[in-house]
This record gives sequence, C-alpha cells and structure tokens, in this order.
Amino acid sequence: MPQTLVVKIGTSSLTQPETGLLALSTIATLAETLTQLRRQGYQVILVSSGAVGVGCARLGLIERPRTIALKQAVAAVGQGRLIRVYDDLFTTLQQPIAQVLLTRTDLVQRSRYINAYNTFQELLGLGVIPIVNENDTVAVEELKFGDNDTLSALVASLVEAEWLFLLTDVDRLYSADPRSVPNAQPITLVKDIEQLAQLNIQTGSSSSQWGTGGMVTKIAAARIATAAGVRTVITQGRFPHNIAKILQGEPLGTQFEPQPQPSSARKRWIAYGLIPSGKIHLDFGAITAISQGGKSLLAAGISAVEGHFDSQDAVELCDNGRAIARGVVNYSSAELRQIQGRRSTEISAILGYPGAETVVHRDNLVLI
Repeated sequence: MPQTLVVKIGTSSLTQPETGLLALSTIATLAETLTQLRRQGYQVILVSSGAVGVGCARLGLIERPRTIALKQAVAAVGQGRLIRVYDDLFTTLQQPIAQVLLTRTDLVQRSRYINAYNTFQELLGLGVIPIVNENDTVAVEELKFGDNDTLSALVASLVEAEWLFLLTDVDRLYSADPRSVPNAQPITLVKDIEQLAQLNIQTGSSSSQWGTGGMVTKIAAARIATAAGVRTVITQGRFPHNIAKILQGEPLGTQFEPQPQPSSARKRWIAYGLIPSGKIHLDFGAITAISQGGKSLLAAGISAVEGHFDSQDAVELCDNGRAIARGVVNYSSAELRQIQGRRSTEISAILGYPGAETVVHRDNLVLI
C-alpha cells in the first residue's frame, strides 16, 4: 500500500509578508515537490490556506476582515484565484489536481464523513492531488474548523495518512520564539506531546497579519494527528523540498511520534470528527471500567453532567475535569441528570419509559 502524505501550507508561507501577494516561487517549488513525491508512489493531499489573504490583496484591503460576512466574501474572491494559480502550476507539470472544500459538518455527520472518505480514496486512486481548504463562504462560526492546521489534522485522520507536514514560517519548534529569544533551544523530536507542557514551551500566535494560526494551533493539530496514528512534522514552508529530505531520514524540522490509533473508522470519527456537546464526569469505578476494562458507561458511574445535549450527541467523559474518552450518548443531559448514579434496572421507573441499559456503549466510546 502506498503511503499517504497530508501537507498543510499556511498563509505566512504562501504570501509575501509586506504585501500579502502570493509568493509564487514558493508555490512553484511546492508544486514541483508534491508532483515528484506523487511520481515516487506517494499519495498526496495538500491543505492550503491563503484564500482570504489572496482575496484581500485582490481587493486592495490592508488588513484581514474582522466580520464573518466580509471574511466569507473575501474568501470567495480569493479561493478562485488561489486554485487557478495551483492549477496552472500543476498543469505545467502534468499533474492533475482537484479542489475539495470542506466544512466541519462534512465530518460531524456520519454519512458525509464516509462520503468525504470515499471521495478522497477515489481521487488518490486516480493519481490526483486533492487541494483542500475550508469552505469559508458557507461555514458558520459554530461549525468552523477555526484554522487549517486543525483541518489538516482531521483530514489526515480521515484518510488514515502516515504523515502530516505542517509548513510554517519557522524551521522547527523551539523552547521559545527564536525571533525574540536568541538562545531558544530547538526541539527535533517529541515522543509524548504532553512533555511540551513540562518543558514550558512558549507558543506565539501567527506572525503574519494575513494568517489565523501560530504554533499553538500547530501543536493542537499535532495532538489530533498523532493520537490518530499520524506522524506529524513542523518544518519551514519556504523550503518545500524539505518534505522529501525528511522522508529520506534527514533530521529537519520537529517530528511528533504517532500514538496507537483507534481501531475502527467509526471510532476515529467519534474521536476526531465529532464536536462534543457536553461533559459527563465519572466516579473511580466507571473510570476504571472504561479505561482498563473496555466496558460501556452505565448511569451508576456518573457523578455529574455538564452542558446541554441530546441523545446521540457526542460528549466527553471526564476524570476530575480531564477528558479521558469521547462517546456518543444514549440519553439527553436532562435525562442523565435524573438517572445519574442509579442502577440500570431503575431507569425505566425513574424516566417513565424504557431506556437503553448503557449511557455510552463501548462500541461508541473511544479513549483519548
């Protein structure tokens, strides 16, 4: 089976910082690199930011839009121009591409999640490089990915990629911002992403007025991707050839080692596609049962319910406030507040109608 690579390039790498105009030499080098990798047998997906930045430059705007409506309008202007540039460059290299615009709803709804997976598989099987962006022109704030780092991590999880490359404006992760702290220490390998908190890593926001990300969002994306079994790399976006060098074993950038991934496509969807609507706090017995015994969650093990949600919504299962699992719940929050801490045999009498024996069945529960 060929390895699948997801490559995300940010606005700060795609555009010139002074003007917001496209950095054509970088984009051309990126197209050459991805085409060469495709011809070497890799399956390649490109997640590209830049639509809003390009739209701003085309319309003569001097700063990024602040309102959702204006941002959506500017994205509509920029997306067409951006994909035209990509198409011209890849066509010159005789490499077919496809535009794929996603909203979070495409991953939240199970049927659309499966459709998205099938579409990617067909495109990759045809030798096409899909170019993915958030569909900013129709996405609503409540169902936005927020940034393309997160989008790329979710796409990598969706397609079961082996690699996620996050191309940015620094060469790797540092212990502090190297632009302001000269003795910042480089970090080449992260085996456990939780160690970054112990090292007190400082993560700034985007350095570009045109971008939405920053190192915070890249580490958050690495957390999602590595938990899905995807090796993640942060590296310099101005030098796309580094992707091939890293695949050949050169110690460039910062690599995040993958963790054991959920066993089924459905559990990956629950873990990374769904947006939790609330939290269920568990007692010690329930925590042990689901984390060590692989059991379903019963009402007796619930100590508190937080938020408002309906049956079949996604929820986080928490140990002292820390999320340890995610699942699809069989009861609404109002129902759970009535039956929490009670035995399954008591549920029908309490609610006045028959209910499910489990609050979250083990087949709809995944440890995070």
